[in-house]
Amino acid sequence: MAGVLEEDWGALHALGTSEVVDNTFIGQHDGGDTPLPNYTEPDIIVHEVDEGQPCLNCGERCSGFTQHKWRNTCSVCKCLRERHDIYNENFVNIRDRLGWKRNDDPSAQVSKDRTLREGYTWIPPGLSSDQIEEYMEQLPNHKIPLVGRPGERYRDVQIIRQLPKQDLSMEYCKMIHSSVEKKEYDIFRELRDSIAMDIGIVQEAPSLSSCDQCKGEIESTDLAVYAPKLGVEMCWHPACFVCCQCEELLVDLVYCSHTKKLFCERHYAEQIRPRCPACDELIFSGEYTKAMDENYHKDHLACHNCDKKLVACRYIVKDENPHCIPCYQELYAHNCEECKKPIGPDYKDLSYKDRHWHEFCFKCCECQNSLVDQPFAPKNDNIYCSDCHDKNFAARCDGCGEPFRGGDEEKGIEGMKKFEYKGKQWHEECFVCMVCKQPIRNKSFIPRDNDAVCVPCYEEQFAQKCSKCNGVINKGGVAYKNQPWHRECFTCTKCNKELAKEKFTSKDDQPYCADCYGELFAKKCCRCSKAITGFGGTKFISFEDRHWHSDCFVCYKCNNSMVGKGFLMNEGDILCPECGRN
Repeated sequence: MAGVLEEDWGALHALGTSEVVDNTFIGQHDGGDTPLPNYTEPDIIVHEVDEGQPCLNCGERCSGFTQHKWRNTCSVCKCLRERHDIYNENFVNIRDRLGWKRNDDPSAQVSKDRTLREGYTWIPPGLSSDQIEEYMEQLPNHKIPLVGRPGERYRDVQIIRQLPKQDLSMEYCKMIHSSVEKKEYDIFRELRDSIAMDIGIVQEAPSLSSCDQCKGEIESTDLAVYAPKLGVEMCWHPACFVCCQCEELLVDLVYCSHTKKLFCERHYAEQIRPRCPACDELIFSGEYTKAMDENYHKDHLACHNCDKKLVACRYIVKDENPHCIPCYQELYAHNCEECKKPIGPDYKDLSYKDRHWHEFCFKCCECQNSLVDQPFAPKNDNIYCSDCHDKNFAARCDGCGEPFRGGDEEKGIEGMKKFEYKGKQWHEECFVCMVCKQPIRNKSFIPRDNDAVCVPCYEEQFAQKCSKCNGVINKGGVAYKNQPWHRECFTCTKCNKELAKEKFTSKDDQPYCADCYGELFAKKCCRCSKAITGFGGTKFISFEDRHWHSDCFVCYKCNNSMVGKGFLMNEGDILCPECGRN
C-alpha cells in the first residue's frame, strides 16, 4: 500500500560558487625580463572536417555540427565537438601536424605510397613488411590502422583528441590576446617540443628486457617501442605504449615525457597548464576562474543554455554543465502536482512515479496532514496518508469489519496478515474455529458449511468414530450395517483376520470370515465332511436331516450325480437305482 518517495536535493547541492585564481606561470618562464628563446611559430598542417558533420549522440535531432562562437560545442545540439563525426580530410603525416620538419634519414620516415601499399594509414618507420605485420598483430584488433577498417577511424579520432590543434599552433587559439599570453604560449610550446615531446622508435630488443607498463618480459629480437626522451633502458610492448592518464595508444607513437611517465600531448599539457573545459584551450591569462573542480577562462564560466556569465552568480549543475537559475527552472524544474508551480532550486523536490511535489505541498488529500517521512498510498491520482487510505479503500475483515493495515519498514511495523477462504478474508486473530473460537492461524482446519473448524474440535464433535475402538476415522474406513469401522478394526470375531476386501458373513450381528463361520455354524456335507457355507452361490442337498454339497450328492459306487434323480439309501449311503439292484 505504501509508496516509496524520492527526494531530489540535486539542485541545492549543485548550487555553484566560483573563485578567481592567479595564473602566474611559475617554473618555466616568469614573463619578466628573461629573454625569450629564439623560437619561431612553426607551420602546422591540419585538415579537419567538422562543419555539418552529424552528431553521434543526437542523430537526426542535430542538423549537423555548427561551431559555437567560443565554446568547443555545437551551437545546434550543444554536444561537444568530439561527439560529432569529425575526420581528417587528407592523409596525415604526423610531423606535418606537429609542425616538425620531416626527417631526412630514410630509415626514420615512411612515404604515403608505401604506407598505403602495406594496407595501413600509418606504419612505424624503419621496419620491413614482416616486422610491420608482427607489430600490428600485437595491437587490439579495433585499433590496428588498416585502411577501411575500424582502426582507421580510431586513429583519426585519436589524432584529433590527443594532438588538439589549439595546443600546436596559436593560429587555432581564440583566447590568446595580450602580448604576455602570446609570450607564455610560445614558451610553453618551445619547451614542450624541445624537452618533453618526441616520437617513439620501434626496433628489435637487443637483449631480454622488461616492459615498463605491464612488467612482462620482452625477449631478445622481439619488437619493442623505445622513447628517446626517457633513455634506452626503458621499453614497452607495442600495445603497452599508452598515455598513463587516458590509457589510449599513443597515436603514431607521439608521446610526451613528464615525471618519467608517458602522456599524450593533451594530458601532458594539462599537467603544465590548466585547460578550460568550455573552449578546450589551455589558459595562459593572468587570472582564471575555478569552479566545479575545473578551471575556466574568466568569461567562460557561463550558463550552458544561454551563455550568461556566472562568475559571482548562483548556478546549478545539470549533466555536468552549469546553468543559470532561470534556465534551470525552464529546462529541468518540475511542476508541483499540488500547486502547479515550478519546484525551484531552493526547495526540496519530492517525487513518486514521475510525479513531483514541493515539500510543503506533499500532504494527504483528505486530512491535509503532511506526508513527509510518513507512509502514504496513491489512489485515483490522489495520495492519502495510511489512515485515510485504510478508512476509504482498504479491504475489511469479514470477522470484525476493521480494515487491513499496511506496515512501515522504516519504523519496523509489520503489515497485517490476511487469511482468505471461499471469497472471505480475515485478520489473523479473527480467523477462528467455529467451535472453540481460538485463532487457527497456520494450523490445519476442516471446512464445515461456510465456517472453519480446527482439527481437535472437528474430531471431537463431527468426525466419524470407529464402532469397535471409538477412535476417529481419518482415512481408509469401511462401513458395515451403517456403522463405520477402521479398516484394521473390522475383523473376524473369532480369528481377528481383517475382513476388508474379504468374503465374510455375520452371526448375531458379529462378522466372521468364511472359514470361521463354516467351522462354527455351517452344516457339514455327509460325503466330504466340509462346511456348507453357501458362499459364491453354492447349492446343497438336504434329506432327512442330512446334507450334501450338490457336487458331493453322487452314487457311492459309480459316482454319478444324483441331483434331480431318484436314488436309494443303503445304510446311509446313496445309490443309484442300478447300483442298488446289483
